[in-house]
Amino acid sequence: MSKLATLPAAHPQASYLSHQAEIDHAIQQVLQSGWYVLGQEVIAFEQEFARYIGVRDAIGVGSGTDALVLALRACGVGPGDAVLTVSHTAVATVAAIELAGARPILAEIEPETFTLDPDSLEEAIKMQGQDQIKAIIVVHLYGHPADMPAINDIARRYGIKVIEDCAQAHGAALQNLKAGALGSRLAAFSFYPTKNLGALGDGGAVAADDPELAAQVRLLRQYGWRQRYVSELPGMNSRLDELQAAILRVKLRYLDQENCRRQEIAGYYNTLLAETPLLLPQVRPGATHVYHQYVVRSRKRDQLQSFLAAHGLGAMIHYPVPVHLQPAYRGRVTLANRLAGTEAICREILSLPMYPQMTDGDVERVGGVIADFYRKK
Repeated sequence: MSKLATLPAAHPQASYLSHQAEIDHAIQQVLQSGWYVLGQEVIAFEQEFARYIGVRDAIGVGSGTDALVLALRACGVGPGDAVLTVSHTAVATVAAIELAGARPILAEIEPETFTLDPDSLEEAIKMQGQDQIKAIIVVHLYGHPADMPAINDIARRYGIKVIEDCAQAHGAALQNLKAGALGSRLAAFSFYPTKNLGALGDGGAVAADDPELAAQVRLLRQYGWRQRYVSELPGMNSRLDELQAAILRVKLRYLDQENCRRQEIAGYYNTLLAETPLLLPQVRPGATHVYHQYVVRSRKRDQLQSFLAAHGLGAMIHYPVPVHLQPAYRGRVTLANRLAGTEAICREILSLPMYPQMTDGDVERVGGVIADFYRKK
């Protein structure tokens, strides 16, 4: 049993404590350097992160939302354009489309992987007209890569640009290619503290394999400056700071190891929960799932969540309300179809505790309480 009285759904502090000495040393080096914005730490992290993903460039920015906005703008997306994505995602995906001045169109997801359904994608393009849809944002939700070969094939046939939303997929892969290098024009990452690769504050990056697009993102992230104080185009202020870059450089060295532990935890959950009525996470053939979240489906989701909470176990819902049903977007965004599958999934999903510092005893504790719940029911 865990020593924690309460086992949280996620534990970003545990990740810091695991590497505290190295992180503290990296922070001290930045403070002593006197250089806090777009210095050597950012440059080094950008190079190391690009190498890790398998692309030519990575551009550090202020957040994952900014990364999506900058990727869209670099691809020429703006007012009058439509961007297709999913409704079952963090609202940041859709917010970024509107921040770029474009109009979101929301499509259906696959029930097994919770990622964009290629059939729904093609149906939406035919319904809306390919001239309307300028880009597709593909969300690799929960750490599982979407069906990029099928999506890329559709996008090529209709001449539409693809952007990967990798906010939850650091280190995920499909057919040995990492998320962010799966054939998209650009990819957006978030380094929010709870991510598989998380900073101690906000941060993000845009990954690019096209030098011209990478240069465009670099211009856009800082007022369109190539020469200081001279704007070549209307940009914005979105910079990854030196402290966060130094922290991320330390944590990047442990990302594969921590993802491996997430996969071990998921495997143990699969064993412990195999005899319960829960629908467990599915993995696409050839995919590497990095389990940013371990998400199950239950028709008694709300009762199960309350039962876990009563036993000191944190379980969250990512995400309880699809974007198209949220007050800010209801009746205002375009739907590719009715999204009945998305709505059904959102009524049943539950994220069990998942972070690399969990012990086998922690996992057993969660599995035991869930087994008790179903025995009593």
